[in-house]
Amino acid sequence: MKKSNKTGSLIVVAMIYLLAVYIGWLVLQQTSFQHSMINIFVADVAATLIVFLFSFLLKNSSVYDPYWSVIPPFIAVFLIFNNPHGNFLRQYIMFGLILFWAMRLTANWARGWTGLNHEDWRYKKIAADTGKFYWPVSFIGIHLMPTLFVFLGCLPLWFTMSSHEPFNFIDIIAILITLIAVFVEWIADEQLRKYKKQKKLEPYMRSGLWSLMRHPNYFGEILFWTGLYLFVFATKNYNGWWTAVGFVSMIILFKFISIPLMEKRNMTNRPGYENYIREVNALLPLKKFKVR
Repeated sequence: MKKSNKTGSLIVVAMIYLLAVYIGWLVLQQTSFQHSMINIFVADVAATLIVFLFSFLLKNSSVYDPYWSVIPPFIAVFLIFNNPHGNFLRQYIMFGLILFWAMRLTANWARGWTGLNHEDWRYKKIAADTGKFYWPVSFIGIHLMPTLFVFLGCLPLWFTMSSHEPFNFIDIIAILITLIAVFVEWIADEQLRKYKKQKKLEPYMRSGLWSLMRHPNYFGEILFWTGLYLFVFATKNYNGWWTAVGFVSMIILFKFISIPLMEKRNMTNRPGYENYIREVNALLPLKKFKVR
């Protein structure tokens, strides 16, 4: 199979993920820690190792890219079946929201991925910077670290899926925020896709949501994990407050890792991008006020 064959490449990646999920499930059956989230984490790392193995064999770390959105629905399903006495309505609404987010994000990745011949430019830069140490760096930084971030984002599910608390007004607020987050990401990605199809591209995208913030897709992603966290308060189990580490870690990831990498590149490749930075916030849809 040619690496440029997109359909064949997607089939290969799908098979890799089926194997990874299967191995993760087998590991989950064998782990016996008292806390189910620890068991899930061990299985999560095992599945990540399988994906990394194929990233290495195929010499392409982008094989890992869909992992971010593929795994959370499986975590949610396991917790639902592991908590049969939890609030049925809340469990299935949360699963529906996670599945909607996952399908949209995975489909967006699949539409933009050209096949196994394509690798994210950030990974190529890391490879150039690290040389022969690239694959250990790829395992820790490109594979294991995002797995950890997503796992942290899913921690609130342990409290919400096991709760008996009746469905309430806070649930509705959390649903609205989570739905808004998915649609913000969806609209931002579609606007960016249309921009890239233009025959005469402007130096950089700054219309639609992109006129309000420089990274609306990242804003939507942070908002999504914040929405999942809010369900903890709907359960009135305030022992789960500490799972805010999930959406806080997302803020750290995007604000201090992803955005600086992208903006350093844009500053080099896109004339006038400095003006965009001065005029528009990175993540908050708030107009910058010039101090005279």
